[in-house]
Amino acid sequence: MVHERQIRLLAVDDHPVFREGLSFVIGGQPDMVVVAQASNAIEAVSEFRRHKPDVTLMDVRLPVESGIDALATILSDFPQARVVMLSSFGCDAEIQRALKLGAVAYVLKSMPQKEILTAIRAAYVGRSHIPPDVAARLTEHLGKTDPTPRQLEVLDLVRNGLRNKEIAARLGISEATVNYHIKILGEKLDAKDKAHAVAIALRRGFLSP
Repeated sequence: MVHERQIRLLAVDDHPVFREGLSFVIGGQPDMVVVAQASNAIEAVSEFRRHKPDVTLMDVRLPVESGIDALATILSDFPQARVVMLSSFGCDAEIQRALKLGAVAYVLKSMPQKEILTAIRAAYVGRSHIPPDVAARLTEHLGKTDPTPRQLEVLDLVRNGLRNKEIAARLGISEATVNYHIKILGEKLDAKDKAHAVAIALRRGFLSP
């Protein structure tokens, strides 16, 4: 039985197998239909403009431009667009950026299918949907300031094996300033040492893998 008014969906993911699996799951729901698919950010924006779906399922990690870039472009032209972000990783920085830009939900691909379906139905009626474990990750760091671009630049050089003196020379700053940045990074990330700070920054999405 087909519902009188189905939720029209755009599925965006660079993995064809995942897109097909998602379309199969959604195809089994009487109140949903996939009207278009896209494999990258440019296609996503183009297909959105063509079909104007009720809800868009957008993978965070896409080739060249990210799903978050596509989200920003879509929302700049269509502020009422309802976009559910999908990710294989629960990187805090990505989650926060997507939600600040206006994503209505953020779901991990590892979650049960019903979680994605719940997020779609919530988005359709204009409600946000953040699963408990994703919300827990966000509240864990609530009130703490994120590292600045300069601090992350320092940390990236630490990751590449440079000593503080070499980092100072590379960035044109004093070694004392480098030491200060590393100290503040330790406080912001609750890190025991430099290696720990790099590991936390990678896990939380502040540094690219």
